[in-house]
Amino acid sequence: MSVLLVIDIGNTNVSIGVFDYRAKDGEERCKLAQHWRIGTHREQTSDEVAMTLTALFNHAGRRTSDVSDIIISSVVPPLLPIWERVSTKLFDRPPLIVGPGIRTGMPVRYENPREVGADRIVNSVAAFEMFGGPVIAVDFGTAITFDCVSRDGEYLGGVIFPGMHTAMEALFERTSMLHRVEIARPKSVIGKTTTGAIQSGLLYGYAGVVDSIAVRIRGELGEDARVIATGGLAHLVANETSTIERVEPFLTLEGLRIIFEKNRPQADGSQKESSR
Repeated sequence: MSVLLVIDIGNTNVSIGVFDYRAKDGEERCKLAQHWRIGTHREQTSDEVAMTLTALFNHAGRRTSDVSDIIISSVVPPLLPIWERVSTKLFDRPPLIVGPGIRTGMPVRYENPREVGADRIVNSVAAFEMFGGPVIAVDFGTAITFDCVSRDGEYLGGVIFPGMHTAMEALFERTSMLHRVEIARPKSVIGKTTTGAIQSGLLYGYAGVVDSIAVRIRGELGEDARVIATGGLAHLVANETSTIERVEPFLTLEGLRIIFEKNRPQADGSQKESSR
């Protein structure tokens, strides 16, 4: 059995997954065995990160020595060398980094491909591999990103919009009498309390944003693209939209696994071809 550790370093959270590979009936089977989400702390040292990972592995009854491969994507440049050092010190192997030169199987039609966040490419690869194209991957993170993939599997670009927590923090910081609230479904659209009014504005406002942008993207594509959502608040917002067809909470982790497999050397020294 081989074990793949996948890590996505975001602005707010770091998502971590452990995939187990086992041979069964002559074929290799893969399963997401563990997944964790921890806070992103830009001041962390490699020793602190190593301690956190060791504690997570121990709690899951796993050994760090079982990890055979690692792949990392990051949108926080200062943290990437920290996690690279952890890979070398804790797991005794260098990680595969999602960035220029890595094989994704997806042509990028952005004017400057280097501007595209690694997580956006990862989500797009996963959405296309899992659902085909055209497809729109919507990620509810620090920013809400809409990433568009053509019928032929080309990354076309997308939309970036402030995330719900980001908007709430801006509202809290810019107003004297409004406060932070739990992002949840209110009892009614018409808020009877300040908390309810803010919750209504956030939830239904963002549901409307998602539907409006998705409809406009479909019109520009000229095709009825599927809309797949991921991220911490995806389920909450998806229930209030008419365009999100499916929520995939582990879309980014699966995308990292897919990209790793496209770059993994085969027995003959070649690389695995894309299934699409």
